[in-house]
Amino acid sequence: MNASRTARERVRAELIGEIKDVARRQLAVDGATGLSLRAVARELGMVSSAIYRYFPSRDELLTALIIEAFNAVGEAAEAADAACPRDRYLDRWMAICRAIRAWALANPHEYALIHGSPVPGYVAPQDTVAPAARDAFVMAAILRDAEGAGKLTPRTAGLPPVPPSFAQDAERLRETLFAPLSHDVILQALMAWTSVYGTISFELFGMYKNVIEDRAATFDYNALAQAHLLGLTPAPR
Repeated sequence: MNASRTARERVRAELIGEIKDVARRQLAVDGATGLSLRAVARELGMVSSAIYRYFPSRDELLTALIIEAFNAVGEAAEAADAACPRDRYLDRWMAICRAIRAWALANPHEYALIHGSPVPGYVAPQDTVAPAARDAFVMAAILRDAEGAGKLTPRTAGLPPVPPSFAQDAERLRETLFAPLSHDVILQALMAWTSVYGTISFELFGMYKNVIEDRAATFDYNALAQAHLLGLTPAPR
């Protein structure tokens, strides 16, 4: 690769980064539905036709922002998990839950882009699937590790039976995330993950306003309660 090509690629990468930075600022003001390539070009001092060399459509720019957001929250979860001892499964669970909440609070508009209302007319391409699953892979790895060590003891007493219709979903999820976990643990894990993200969404989208003041403590309570149901108990000190 010659030096001039390398320089051109560096300039292109920098400009793409600037385009995405402006687009993120636009998300904060107008939301995903208001994202406009022409407005981004205008803020950068580009002619509108020039921006299409980098992002041929608004949807391609949206996809780039979505992938970056999913990767960022995935990286936050992975880093939090990596900082914990491998055999402290409850600590690992709490660390990733807190890391995801911290990322969401620090990046509310990016969180809304990936976990808020769908953008009308936008269909996420296959490229978004792997980034979107990064944090879930961390969660599932904690449960698999605990199960492998004989430290996963789900609380099933008093819970309703798993719907028979879930069996097919569970088998598919076992292949991708949850082998060798049982169907009931997989369903509990999905409900726990839904609850964790639901608590974050309630906080971020204002549903706790004038309802809960200490939202960090409430979040921790819910994450711990979900861990308890899953059977992630504190390691002996």
